[in-house]
Amino acid sequence: MDAGDATLEAKIDARSAVIGVVGLGSVGLPLARAFVDAGYRVLGFERDPEKLARIGRGENTLHHLTAGLVQRLHASGRFQATGDAERLRGVDIALISVPTPLSPAREPDLECVTSAARTLASSLRRGALVVLESTTFPGTTRTVIGDVFREHGFEPGVDVWLAYSPEREDPGRKDASTATIAKLVGGTCARSGDLAERLYRTAIQCVHRVSSAEVAESAKLLENVYRAANIALVNEFKLAMDALSLDVWEVIDAAATKPFGFMKFTPGPGLGGHCIPIDPYYLTWVARRAGAATPFIELAGEVNRRMPQHVVDRARTALGARGVELAGARVLVLGLAYKAEVDTITESPAVELVRLFTSEGALVEYSDPLVPTPPLVVDVSVRSLRSIELDAERVASFDAVVVATDHAAIDYDVVAANACLVVDTRNALASRMKGRTNYVKA
Repeated sequence: MDAGDATLEAKIDARSAVIGVVGLGSVGLPLARAFVDAGYRVLGFERDPEKLARIGRGENTLHHLTAGLVQRLHASGRFQATGDAERLRGVDIALISVPTPLSPAREPDLECVTSAARTLASSLRRGALVVLESTTFPGTTRTVIGDVFREHGFEPGVDVWLAYSPEREDPGRKDASTATIAKLVGGTCARSGDLAERLYRTAIQCVHRVSSAEVAESAKLLENVYRAANIALVNEFKLAMDALSLDVWEVIDAAATKPFGFMKFTPGPGLGGHCIPIDPYYLTWVARRAGAATPFIELAGEVNRRMPQHVVDRARTALGARGVELAGARVLVLGLAYKAEVDTITESPAVELVRLFTSEGALVEYSDPLVPTPPLVVDVSVRSLRSIELDAERVASFDAVVVATDHAAIDYDVVAANACLVVDTRNALASRMKGRTNYVKA
């Protein structure tokens, strides 16, 4: 251990280390809160000027964040947010929490990660600890980030310490927080792992050390592939139950009474969010490069990607039974967010539903109390839309109402009382419309 290591170790123990959080989104802001709560000074780095301005005003930038989170960060006196990379020269530890999306070819897109690494490699002093939190394929921390630092004259394990600790945020969940969710930590060398473990133990209740960054990277992929595969299983099971004229929701509830050997997953219109629709493709991509086939995981991805089309087909059939053609029909999509109680539409199946219905010639609108305006990055068929308010007359004006996201704030009583036809992908109106001929589960 050299003097620099000893100094960083002592700073962690004394909570005097300055922590930089690169990326202030759904991972970065809760992460900043955990370390501020632990007594550290935290510098948040964010390139998006609009988001940075809102954070500067003390506003929560995402609906699911705990009310007043950003205000409390500022009130602590230990948090600042900046877009000036020069200020990162003053941090001792940098945590990277930026998006890792897919490219149009559904391959890993690490541009945000490499950009963050370049920014840090140009700014940090030697002896800093850098931890990647973004979900990615095994080897990213060691090779992708490591190579960036080498290009800037830093030798990992000598001049800079690199580790991986995957985020485990679940937007909208109320019974857990960053500080209470067990944290995986793996270093690219023993010393990197030691420092990262030491750091997280000061802010997180339970830290699980693994032997390498690659093990931690792989574990995070397994967590989300597990969910994606089980969601695909229950979505495919739903199709079988539909063919047999059985209620898949009743079957799932019955199976869930078994106290062991079964975990309840529920079907829906597809997958959305930053992780579950994306991470299986990170694994299949890196596995192919290593010469391994992953047909089961790839099939799960395809099953989930086909679900929006199934919903459209169910709506077409239900409308046809009422003498209405899908082309020209007025369709209201309830919910644009990828899941309930969040305002994020990343990979949202509801967005794909709007696109598919529009491509079939339907006249589509949407209502989502949490997403009043779609971001500019969405498909052109969605970009010009604005969320509409629900009332009896407006609901009755649509030929079909498709429940895509089951927000608690949606007035389901108004929908149940006035909709000509409800196509429900979330079982949200089952109790209100039981036995009604204008109610279809999809």
